[in-house]
Amino acid sequence: MKNADIKNLSKEDLQNQLAEAKVNYAKTKIAHKISPLENPILIRDLRKSIARLNTELTNKQ
Repeated sequence: MKNADIKNLSKEDLQNQLAEAKVNYAKTKIAHKISPLENPILIRDLRKSIARLNTELTNKQ
C-alpha cells in the first residue's frame, strides 16, 4: 500500500488494515518456514507496510 493511500484512510480503516496485514504477515512467515517462498522479499514488504500503518495510526491519534 502506498503512503498516499494510507494517509487518506480513517482511523478505523487503518486499524482494520493493520490487523489484516499482521495476520497476512504471520501466515506468510509460517508458509516460508514450511517451504521457501518464491519471493521472500514479500515478507520484508509486509513488515514495512505494517510499520507505515502503525506510523500513520499514531499520527492520527
